[in-house]
Amino acid sequence: MGRGKIMIKRIENSTARHVTFSKRRNGLLKKAKELSILCDAEVGVIVFSSTGRLYDYANTNMESIMERYKTVKEGHSQLLNPETEAKFWQVEAATLRQNLQSLYESYRHCMGQELSGLSVKELQGLESQLEMGIKNIRTKKDQIIKEKIEELNSKGNLIQQENAELQKKAGIICQENLLLRKKVNMTQHELLSLQLFNPPSSSS
Repeated sequence: MGRGKIMIKRIENSTARHVTFSKRRNGLLKKAKELSILCDAEVGVIVFSSTGRLYDYANTNMESIMERYKTVKEGHSQLLNPETEAKFWQVEAATLRQNLQSLYESYRHCMGQELSGLSVKELQGLESQLEMGIKNIRTKKDQIIKEKIEELNSKGNLIQQENAELQKKAGIICQENLLLRKKVNMTQHELLSLQLFNPPSSSS
């Protein structure tokens, strides 16, 4: 039978309440730590016991998390105002358009276009980026070629093993055929001998 469903209500017994608090507090803090590691999340947990004792966990800094929480909370409160929310999204749209324009410019520069407006330092930086990109491409290409060679070698070894097995089976079949031929020849010889020594009687 499964465990009975625990009713969620205040535990009256102080000892049992203290034990349950300790277990569940540890479980909560453990889950918070796992969440921060698995999902790369910024996590902060604050727990006060019934006696006022503080327990907390922060994967970065609790003060910075609290400050960030206050800032975001205030921002969300301001967004409740339609006029403020409209201005916020206008700024967001302008920022995205600017980022998109920067990406287009970077793409054209990488394609060797519209370079006349760049300084020597900017051209050197672009050259370094292209060289790094080419290096990464070559490294990835060499890795893929190496993996393909290893795969072909593995398949070649497997084919050799299969050929060896087939040759072995062919040898066994050949030996069985030779034995079968010998048995057939012996049987034919025995039948011929019987016919020679026991000729059929002539009818009167």
